[in-house]
Amino acid sequence: MEYENITEFILLGLISNADVKTPCSVIFSLCYLAILSGNLAILLTIRGSHLGEQPMYFFLSYLSFMDVCFTSTVAPKLITDLLVQWNTISFSGCVSQMFHAHFFGATEIFILVAMAYDRYVAICRPLHYVVIMSRRACYILVMASVIGAFIHSLMQVLIIIQLPFCGPNQIDHYFCDIFPLLKLACTDTRLLKIIIVTTTGVLSILTFVALVISYVIILSTMRTRSSEGRRKALSTCGSHITVVLMFFLPLIFTYVPMANSVSDDKVFALFYTMIAPLFNPLIYTLRNADMKNAMRKVWGPHKLLEGT
Repeated sequence: MEYENITEFILLGLISNADVKTPCSVIFSLCYLAILSGNLAILLTIRGSHLGEQPMYFFLSYLSFMDVCFTSTVAPKLITDLLVQWNTISFSGCVSQMFHAHFFGATEIFILVAMAYDRYVAICRPLHYVVIMSRRACYILVMASVIGAFIHSLMQVLIIIQLPFCGPNQIDHYFCDIFPLLKLACTDTRLLKIIIVTTTGVLSILTFVALVISYVIILSTMRTRSSEGRRKALSTCGSHITVVLMFFLPLIFTYVPMANSVSDDKVFALFYTMIAPLFNPLIYTLRNADMKNAMRKVWGPHKLLEGT
């Protein structure tokens, strides 16, 4: 049987109540500006100071860049769609948004893994740290993260572009993602859902478990350290663990479905597309003396006077 593929989708969005759409658009706009300014401030601070020479901050600069890119894939359309009546997106635009969201999101996941590995080496193998975490090794880890994310995203796209979409064309979400699109396909997608849950969902769980185990090992190792070293390591690892929890838990609930509740999926997606990137700059700066000192040097009054 031949299907006539639809050429555009309608995004039903995050909120259906018309009375609150405009206030929510303003709130999300402010959040988006805060995400951009906060993460770009971290990125420019690290690149403009000596912190960029340290592997932990080298990875943090890329994490901040990924936060900006990831949120920018979703937030602008979310904000504008709250202000218009009919939220359409072309088929190619939908596939492109899904690809970039998965690409930047997966890259962020792999960079979080690299950051955990960096902390493990720094605390558990301090004598070999400089050799193991050389600048070349850091670049290799970032490139591996990008390549792994590209392969993951390409797989999602290849699944979607071969499916027939003959109607309906309403996506019950605020951005194009794999599960909402599978629900609209004019064919049986149960096997594909199992494959996606097995790959994306289980991979998210295994990565999360591996990260938790690594931090448990790190924390157990710190018992033999001095109180000052233990305090500094706890502060650093505490920031990492907080970010991992904020990003991974909603992601797992989204890609390992417990029930057919799309509204819950939208709320969970809001956590890793908007809320986590919003709080990441605060988490990594408020309890980090090195970052605060670097920000004072890079953004202090003397710098502003030099630029005038």
